[in-house]
Amino acid sequence: MSLGISLLLILTTVFQNTNDDVVYYTDSGHAEFTSSVPLHSFAGESNHLTGMIDFRENLVDFYLDLNTLETGIGKRDRDMYQTLNVDEHPFAEFTGTLETPFNPDSSARQVARVTGEFSINGVVKEVSIEGTLQARGERIMLNVGWELRLEDYDIEAPGILFYRVDEVQSIQIEALLKPVDPETISG
Repeated sequence: MSLGISLLLILTTVFQNTNDDVVYYTDSGHAEFTSSVPLHSFAGESNHLTGMIDFRENLVDFYLDLNTLETGIGKRDRDMYQTLNVDEHPFAEFTGTLETPFNPDSSARQVARVTGEFSINGVVKEVSIEGTLQARGERIMLNVGWELRLEDYDIEAPGILFYRVDEVQSIQIEALLKPVDPETISG
């Protein structure tokens, strides 16, 4: 066997083993919701979104400690935590499967569709969500947006007098995931 073919086989094996032995992980993703009441809108944000994409198992799993969401106003934050029932259900989580292929060799944004279960306030619903994945060197950028209806998750829209928070909340997620050894996040 020639030196060139041997080197190609070795590099291919190393590349395949590297891809097979990693998952993509973040513990500093950005999650944001946008809400409104008549004549006013506001957002809640957190930079503590934690999650992973495991292409070996086609698994996607993200969660957010809802206590890390902040709107910029302390009383509104406390009211939000009470409305979301964070004392009993402190996490929002999505667990599901990636339904679309991803090419890590392309730097173009690629459509990514996931199907699975989203839970908040102790209510679990089957959902399908679409976003994008983009390879950035060894890392992957995830961007996702969808709308969440409060009543679907037994969340009563808070309000004052005749004004209620909009029943539909806009959710945006952005995360830069890095390759890690799956053993470092499995426990």
